[in-house]
Amino acid sequence: MPKWPGRRKKLSKEEEDPGPPNGYALLPWLLLGLGSFSNLINGKSPNPWIGGLGLLAFNSLYISVAIRAFVKEKRTSRTQLYLLGAMAAVTYALAIGYGGVWLLYFPLLALAVGTTLRKRPLVAVLLVIVFSAGWLGAVEGDSPWDPWTIGYASFISGAVTAALLELSETVRELRSTRQELARTAVEKERLRFSRDLHDLLGHTLSVIVVKSEAARRLAPRDMDAALAQVADIESVGRQALTEIREAVTGYRDASLAQELERAESALLAAGIDPVVRLSGPPLEPQTAALLGWVVREAATNAIRHSKANRCEITVDGDSERVRLMITDDGRGVGSDAPGSGLKGLTERLAAAGGSLTAGPGPRKGFRLVAELPVDTDTAAEMEHSA
Repeated sequence: MPKWPGRRKKLSKEEEDPGPPNGYALLPWLLLGLGSFSNLINGKSPNPWIGGLGLLAFNSLYISVAIRAFVKEKRTSRTQLYLLGAMAAVTYALAIGYGGVWLLYFPLLALAVGTTLRKRPLVAVLLVIVFSAGWLGAVEGDSPWDPWTIGYASFISGAVTAALLELSETVRELRSTRQELARTAVEKERLRFSRDLHDLLGHTLSVIVVKSEAARRLAPRDMDAALAQVADIESVGRQALTEIREAVTGYRDASLAQELERAESALLAAGIDPVVRLSGPPLEPQTAALLGWVVREAATNAIRHSKANRCEITVDGDSERVRLMITDDGRGVGSDAPGSGLKGLTERLAAAGGSLTAGPGPRKGFRLVAELPVDTDTAAEMEHSA
């Protein structure tokens, strides 16, 4: 089968997540005990049956400890400590009873300790093994170098094994954290897209419905006005397609000026008299974009639910904060699906250091108030996280 350029090779489970080695990787170290086994076969060690049973017990305990050490629940269990204690007892008994090459079981004991213990318990137990192995090497060894070689080999076996396994565990945790961060990023992107899609389609479809109704009413008596409404529907539809494409790619900014113009047109078509007041210094693009989303959602809700005759949109601010207030004289209903659009806007503004409050007006109708700091960096960070 031909390999197309850029085609990704399917990785095996081991290639995708190699992780730390398992306990079987430590079994070849048992070859250190071949010398003692040879002594038993050649009759150089007294009481061969006792030595053979000790050798069998040590190997069995070593294999159990090594395999269990790579399962965290088993490694930290009391059973693992009991097995390690029994292994230490057998090691010291063989070293005291036979000496010589049997002292080489101390490095294996230290290796097993390194696979099981961590931090302070590891240091304490490893020091005991190293010094006791050195002392027994001086007493029971065949060479004056035995205290140093046995002690050093025990220290290296335990310390290096523990360091490598702890590093492997850290790498695995980092890999797991990276995967979790990737999942979180995907969830955030899905949330961003669902919010944008809700805001875009909710407003656009409301405008199309209102203008279609207006065209239907005007058609019998004023065909030119009806055709003008139809042309507006076409324009709104084309603009919606462009905005949806931009929302998919993540680059859309809801311009406040454009949204105010569209809100005026949509409110007029719905029979609601719009009043727009602007004051204060020019806004940063990111701040204006956030307020544009608020205007879009508020205008959509007013058209759908308010039954209002008048809607006022006021934008004022200073060098530190900007305030957007939208009020109508309708029946005091902001949305028939609480928490859908307004909840998303509240979260967006809160992430940018602002706030959004919505509820019945002081006399009647519905009022929505949005406040934002005039801070480009904060708004940009909000847009990125949203």
